[in-house]
Amino acid sequence: MAVITYREALNQALHEEMARDPDVFLMGEEVAQYDGAYKVSKGLLAEYGDMRVVDSPISELGFTGLCVGASMAGLRPVVEFMTFNFAFLAIDQVINSAAKMYYMSEGQFPMPIVFRGPTGGALQLSAQHSQACETYYSHAPGCKVVTPATPADAKGLLKASIRDNDPVAFMEGELLYNLKGEVPEDDDYVIPLGVADLKNEGGDVSIVTHGKMVHVALQAASKLEKDGIYADVLDLRTIRPLDMDAILTTVRKTNRVVYLEEGWPYAGTGAQIVSMIQEEAFDDLDAPILRVTQADVPMPYAKNLELLAKPSAERVIEACKKVLYR
Repeated sequence: MAVITYREALNQALHEEMARDPDVFLMGEEVAQYDGAYKVSKGLLAEYGDMRVVDSPISELGFTGLCVGASMAGLRPVVEFMTFNFAFLAIDQVINSAAKMYYMSEGQFPMPIVFRGPTGGALQLSAQHSQACETYYSHAPGCKVVTPATPADAKGLLKASIRDNDPVAFMEGELLYNLKGEVPEDDDYVIPLGVADLKNEGGDVSIVTHGKMVHVALQAASKLEKDGIYADVLDLRTIRPLDMDAILTTVRKTNRVVYLEEGWPYAGTGAQIVSMIQEEAFDDLDAPILRVTQADVPMPYAKNLELLAKPSAERVIEACKKVLYR
């Protein structure tokens, strides 16, 4: 296996899928001449030309709608949002057009389209550029939501998303682009959507999470071991479709659950998953499920307040000890 960064893994996935299928193309702001705001599209313009790597105007609604039409016509667009915070401008095309088209056309128009880009907080980008957007897209029937946490997952899941015939919101952790990890050197390395991954094994408590928060959960699990507490860390990898079997397996193993997410608590992704756990595995729980989320406020700009607002390993540890009655 090669050790590469998260951004390089995404770049490999795009290279390989564009080479494999001439119908795949990339469109977004600065994806071509500038190699992408986060350099994920580096080298693609030189390799595939300006008909398949297309710089767009600053018009998320416009170029997203264009790609929805291209998908209806049989192409496989990859739409890059410079950040999913900007994708709010295009959410009508994502939710009202892409997510509903297959259903409303009675199956006449599959929608093989990927909407990708960074989500969540970075470092002092303030309230309008720090939002974790997963919940907005997972709420809509017809749209799949993918949140890779590691370079290997980023590559395998992006390749699967590009090959999928449904619209996929592919959400990359903004602080993960420089993260290094082992990635299989295989042009056909694909991770199926809807399959969770147990990133750490323990028997005392289950930390269920996704995306960038996987690394916060692993930090918490490492610190908990010093107190003799061993945690399962289940990385969902995809929020929709959801690997409910994997969730129920870890719940029935430890009987205690902490759900960790970067988004806000009110009507968050965790609220849905906690509800599903309690419906299907209530008798297996030895304590109420606790959630660790961002504070229910717009993200502050001030560094000290930003740190207080974000989910932390310390808050996860506190929640784990609480469900263990420690």
